[in-house]
Amino acid sequence: MRAMKTVREHEMEEEATTFLSSLVPAKEGATIVTLSGDLGAGKTTFVKGVARALGIEERVTSPTFVILKIYDLHGQKFERLIHMDAYRLKGRQHLKVLGWDELLKDPGNLIIVEWPEKIEGGLPERAKRISLRYSEEGRHIRYD
Repeated sequence: MRAMKTVREHEMEEEATTFLSSLVPAKEGATIVTLSGDLGAGKTTFVKGVARALGIEERVTSPTFVILKIYDLHGQKFERLIHMDAYRLKGRQHLKVLGWDELLKDPGNLIIVEWPEKIEGGLPERAKRISLRYSEEGRHIRYD
């Protein structure tokens, strides 16, 4: 576990870009990153930073109601960015209808999951885990 780091809101996307540059695609299966934290902690802002660094020009919003949004990538170390908001899910049994098993098998996928605690047991141990917390000093990020 690494120490907690504090960043200002306007630095969150830059932090996400730095994180992405250090991320090595998994050799087998998708690369999975989880983002935990309360509402307003900066989870979606972090994803926006990753998306921008991957060359995604469309507006990135939290897929709260559609659950899953897939962005095709070109000329990147990943083929797709898959942004999932698990907030409305009631357990890992809901992942099957999303084609979760197939998404996990593809090494071209970078999957970022907001609210991973909602699908406990549905994520592989190899997932990179990030915790975010908001305070008056800024956003606190812990990489586990």
